[in-house]
Amino acid sequence: MTGPATSDDPRAKALPSMLYLVKQLELAVRARLDEALRPVSVTPLQYTALTVLERRSDLSTAELARNAFVTDQSAADMVGVLEGRGLILRHPDPGDRRRRVLRLTAAGRELLDRVRADVAAVEERMLSPLGADEADDLRRYVTACRGALSNSLPH
Repeated sequence: MTGPATSDDPRAKALPSMLYLVKQLELAVRARLDEALRPVSVTPLQYTALTVLERRSDLSTAELARNAFVTDQSAADMVGVLEGRGLILRHPDPGDRRRRVLRLTAAGRELLDRVRADVAAVEERMLSPLGADEADDLRRYVTACRGALSNSLPH
C-alpha cells in the first residue's frame, strides 16, 4: 500500500502534465462560453461554426466540419439546426452547381455581433493574469503546439 506523498517524495514535486493543463483550460473556456452564449441559445461548437463561416464563406459541410473541429456527422446535424434557425444558408456552389455550400445569413451575422463582446470578455478574463507580451507569447506557443500535432492547419 502506498501512503500520501511527502515533501521528499518525487510524487510531491510532480507538476500536472501539459496535456492535463490544456484539457483543464479547454473545459474552463467551454464553461465560460456556455454562459456567454446561453442567451442566444447557441453552443460553443455552433458558435465556432458560425465564426468559421464568417471568415470563409461557401464551405461544404465536410470543410466546415474540419474547420470547426467536429465530425462530418456532427457537422451535418449542426448545419441542420443552424439552417433551421435561419443563421446559415445552403446554396449551389458558384463553381459547381451540383455542389451545395454554406453561407452565413444576415441573422447569423447579427447573432455573432450580439455576442462578440461577451466572447471577447471570456478571452480577456482568461488572459488577465498575463501582460500583453506574455499573451502574444502564449498565442505563438499555442499556435506552434497545434502545428506540431497537425498535418495541416485548418483555414
